[in-house]
Amino acid sequence: MKDERVKVAVLGGGAWGTALATIAARGGHDVALYARDEATVEDINRNRRNERYLPGIELADGIRASTDAAEVLADAALVLAVFPAQAMRDGLGGIASHVPPDAAIVLCAKGIERSTGRLISEVVSEILPGHTVSAMSGPSFATDVARGLPTAVTIASSESETADRLALLLSGPAFRCYSTDDLIGVEIGGALKNVLALAAGAATGRGLGASAQAALVTRGFAELRRIAQALGARPETVMGLSGLGDLMLTCSSPQSRNYSYGMALGAGRPLEGLPLAEGVATAPIAAEICAKRGIDAPIISAVTALLAHRLTVDEAVTALLNRPLKTED
Repeated sequence: MKDERVKVAVLGGGAWGTALATIAARGGHDVALYARDEATVEDINRNRRNERYLPGIELADGIRASTDAAEVLADAALVLAVFPAQAMRDGLGGIASHVPPDAAIVLCAKGIERSTGRLISEVVSEILPGHTVSAMSGPSFATDVARGLPTAVTIASSESETADRLALLLSGPAFRCYSTDDLIGVEIGGALKNVLALAAGAATGRGLGASAQAALVTRGFAELRRIAQALGARPETVMGLSGLGDLMLTCSSPQSRNYSYGMALGAGRPLEGLPLAEGVATAPIAAEICAKRGIDAPIISAVTALLAHRLTVDEAVTALLNRPLKTED
């Protein structure tokens, strides 16, 4: 039912976790947020702000932040796991004993675990066996969501009824959730668009022009479709918000950490101290998966070589342009 109200536990006090906590609170839910940083917790509770990650944005009333995971998770019916993808295993694993046995889990991080090649839903299913695991993905900047600007995302679960219920629970006047049972498609789209955003950003940073950027994004989307299909996703999922929609956003704005990282890479600027870009960790394992499965993914391979300093941006572009000619797929 649309008027259903539940306790929502948000795990992660960064920009995205705080924005999602605000969405849930605006929906009338009882919201508890877990963060490790005591200053962030105090800022949220005392000032209704998270100046470290969302400067200048007033948060919704009703969010209670804490460094105590047991307190945050107690009696939660819905858990939004917003740890970074590469930290999900340790972050969630360390507090798994506090997760209520009947809580629904929604993954709000995008990536592929670098050490194992597993999708994040597979990682969480190992940590929390018996739980229904879903994923949220789509074109959404945390600042837009926190400000209440119109945003649409996809919520996926292998159980369509679960996806429908979660979409209803989390949707609001400015935050629309679509549902699907194609969990693999939603996760693959969210993970690989970060890698392609690195390529788009590098092209911009190197000054290669809008035509080159458009070509990279278009051909990158063709790679995304091939990989998703090979892994069992449905084509229409990749064409939706969690695939094409997220790709368009992430490859076109400096608000995207992956695009900004790529710009710095292409311009030859120092990379130390830049915000976390999930595509940096995802690129090598995505390239490895493609190589093992015989999937043609030249842009993802080029990004991996660029990150490993095996190629320069100019060399990568030359290699891509000199591949054998073929019909467009």
